[in-house]
Amino acid sequence: MRNKASFWFGLLATTGVVFSPLSVSAEENPEPTLLEINTEPILSTPAKFPAKFIYDSGIDIDYPENGVKGIYVTANSASGTDKMKELTNFAHSSGLNAMVIDVKDDFGKMTMDLKSENKIIQQNTEALVTDPTSMMKHLEENKIYPIARIVVFRDTVLAEARPDLSFKKADGTVWKDNGNHAFVNPFSKEVWDYNIEVAKQAAKMGFKEIQFDYVRFPEGFENKSDSLTYSRGDHETSDLDDVQQRVEAVTGFVKYAREELDPYGVEISVDIFGYAATVPEAPGIGQNFAKISENVDVISSMIYPSHWNTYFGIQKPDLEPYKLVSEYIKVENDLLSGLETPPKSRPWLQDFTASYLGAGNYQNYGAAQVEDQVRALHDAGVNEFLLWDATNTYTEGVNYNME
Repeated sequence: MRNKASFWFGLLATTGVVFSPLSVSAEENPEPTLLEINTEPILSTPAKFPAKFIYDSGIDIDYPENGVKGIYVTANSASGTDKMKELTNFAHSSGLNAMVIDVKDDFGKMTMDLKSENKIIQQNTEALVTDPTSMMKHLEENKIYPIARIVVFRDTVLAEARPDLSFKKADGTVWKDNGNHAFVNPFSKEVWDYNIEVAKQAAKMGFKEIQFDYVRFPEGFENKSDSLTYSRGDHETSDLDDVQQRVEAVTGFVKYAREELDPYGVEISVDIFGYAATVPEAPGIGQNFAKISENVDVISSMIYPSHWNTYFGIQKPDLEPYKLVSEYIKVENDLLSGLETPPKSRPWLQDFTASYLGAGNYQNYGAAQVEDQVRALHDAGVNEFLLWDATNTYTEGVNYNME
């Protein structure tokens, strides 16, 4: 796996190379950086293998042998000793093995001290997790695979601090959606680097995977873009239409992030709307399922039955979780099979009750409904999944392991 933590210490020269493994722990070197290289010629033999540097966080947690089966954990849950113990016990008793933990939340706040030198990151740290070192040690001791959730382009905090990195209305104020959330501009390389800095610090902390969420433009952006002021960055003189420019911006960020994070040995995953797999590309938000998939290790489609209309011919999808997931995963499997190096599929599943759909359109989600979704994936050959519940109250008594 790409997340094995060790440095390859190399002495490179124009005529040769000498390299040997050197493990550097975070305890021995609290602030290690990529090792500097002595470029004096050492050998006359031509180099065959370049040295590769992989950061060692000092946290040793392997990728689960039978695949990731995880739960979403808020920073509040991760910070509370009792709640974290409860969730850990639930994971162990249920055969689950991973946690997706908020590092940068839906508003743009950092939920823990990332030790970054970036001033905006420092200013926008709420530090709900007061002792991230202890949290990581807890996960290591319990063999729970840690995934850092980083909300990327929905970022009210950064948008208000730097309106020039956002979308502005005619009166010069920052545009916000109906939920009063602002977005920052996916065309901006400065925004890219800001979020990748967050990811790098999370990797240094010991997270083994970086999960990027809200990797997109605002919903319905195609209907409002002409009324907003924003930079198109490198696409200012592009011949591409607006849809393809947005697709290139979103895909470009994912590709760039993977390259920048390679020295940290982490897996890269992206959350994506389930419907993005059913269309060539989602025109307003810039998500192209195939293009994003080509640049990640894991693709996590959000396929909650409650979030669908009648697309698959199911009149009330929330009432038929097995059928909905079965129909969706056929589409995804077909798309991924056409890629040269497809990522792992690890969909988000529903473990909450969508009462907002109204009487007759929803049901109470319990063990049967959650297990139906897991079984539908298993029957289609997909054995990794994540469970979402905003309150972190997960269903007991589900058969999560169907191997």
